[in-house]
Parts: sequence; structure tokens; C-alpha cells
Amino acid sequence: MHLVLITGMSGSGKSVALNALEDLGFYCVDNLPPELLLPLIKLERANEAGNLAIAMDVRSAASLPQVPSQLAQLKIQGVQVDCLFLDASTDTLMRRFSETRRRHPLSKTDTSQNINDQHRALAEAIELERELLSELRADAHVIDSSIIRPTQLQSYVKSFIDAPGEQLTLVFESFAFKRGVPNDADFVFDVRMLPNPHYEPGLRDLTGCDRPVIDFLQQQADVQTMLDQIHTFLDHWLEAMAHNHRSYVTVAIGCTGGQHRSVYLVEQLNTLFAPRWSTLKRHREMAARHPDQLGSEHVATRVV
Repeated sequence: MHLVLITGMSGSGKSVALNALEDLGFYCVDNLPPELLLPLIKLERANEAGNLAIAMDVRSAASLPQVPSQLAQLKIQGVQVDCLFLDASTDTLMRRFSETRRRHPLSKTDTSQNINDQHRALAEAIELERELLSELRADAHVIDSSIIRPTQLQSYVKSFIDAPGEQLTLVFESFAFKRGVPNDADFVFDVRMLPNPHYEPGLRDLTGCDRPVIDFLQQQADVQTMLDQIHTFLDHWLEAMAHNHRSYVTVAIGCTGGQHRSVYLVEQLNTLFAPRWSTLKRHREMAARHPDQLGSEHVATRVV
């Protein structure tokens, strides 16, 4: 049996992730109380079920602490367990709750309160939720949904499922600093000091995946130095992280626009590490700008 446990912040896109897994043929259960996890697994295994996806959230806060031990028990029984945690910035979550006018599960907001008090209460509820879910987040693969489209999130989830669960998976993600650092990053490298193809008229509208940009950046000594140093750093520490039972390590590469330098370096790093490690690559800004033109290989690609 393959069990995918989806947790995360309220308003971060858990229903979108669950729908993506349903499209992949998973039997999906939303808002399952932790007390019912083991009985449900026992029932589904008796029915010879294959793929099961379960969403849990802070509505079961009182019993969430028992989940890590339950998952450990299931792994001993031979169940493949993958944990996915969806996150988003506090500002994003507050905006989403304001737009939908839904109450946060932990909110004690009184409708008679003025707008400032309501916002303060919502912010406090979100921070409390982060604290309650911190243990589950620590052992899960984290996806930051703050500024990505639902279609991007679905693509990320499907690539996450494809990655082998028995070994550490490297996630390389390009991004633009002007749109914020991804919350799911374990390591962040700033490459804004490198020569920028944006200022070359013939390269401005291209990306780091296009040959003219690749040729330009490969001619820059500083770009190669940066690539070599990131490669050396990660290569030195990955074995230690794998021995520490890390399942996922997300490496975010940021430049100004998330189109040229960061994309190029993500592509190069993915190529360097793919022969030895399972890898995923994501180009956050490219997918946001051109959701219809880009193929899935530019959004979230698995390499084993």
C-alpha cells in the first residue's frame, strides 16, 4: 500500500492537492481524525487497496501528536508512507480568508469586532496553527503555495508522488527575489550578482532553458564559479543529510526575475546531481508567466 498524508496550513491548497491525487487514482479521504487512521489502513489493506491519500488538519489538533508514531508503525508494517505539507505566507493566508470570507478553524473572531481586531485574531490563529503543525511539517516534504497557481500546485504534487520514497530527493527551484523567497526552501542561493542576460537585447525575452542564454552564461567565469561552489557544497553534505533520514532537500536559486540565471543554474544542477540522486526541478516564475506555453518539464520534472 502507498499512503500519502497531506497536512498543512488552512487555506494553503490541501483540497487542490487531494484532487490531484484523486486524478492519479488514489482513494482520497479528507479531514480524517487521527484516531481513525490505523483502523482505516487495516480495512483498506484487507480490501487489497493500493493507493490511499488522507488529508488531516488542525481541526484534529488534540490528536495530531499521535500521528508521527502511527506513521512509524505503518512503515514497520510495510506501508509506503509519504508526507506532504502545504504552506503559505501569513499575508497570503490572511488574504485568502478575507477573499473567501471563511473563518479559520482556530479563529474565535466575533463578527461584532472591528476590522483591525478581526485581522489581529486571524493572524494569531494562523501563528497558533503553525505551532501546532510544526512537528508534522518537520518530517514532510513542504510545498509553498503562496504565489503559485492551482495548476502548478497540482503539477508539484504529481511529481512528488513519482519520486522514489526510499531515498533522498533533491528539489531544485528557481525563483525571483522580487516575488519573495519560497517558504519551502532548505537552502537559498542568491545569484543576482552574476551577469544578467536581461540586459542583452537578443536574450531578454528568452529563458535559461534556451540555447542562446545557455551559451551566454557558459561564457561567464563567475557563473561557472557559482555553479561549481554550489555543487561542491551540496555534494559534500548530501550524504550526511541522507544518513540523517532526510527525505527531501529543497535548494532554491534566486535572481531578479527568475527567468535567466536562476533557471540556468537549476537546469545545470539538476543535470549534475541526477545520475546519483532522485531530483525534481521547478521554475516558479516561468510557470506563472506562461502556464499554457510551458511543458511540464519546465514546471516540475522528476529525474531518477
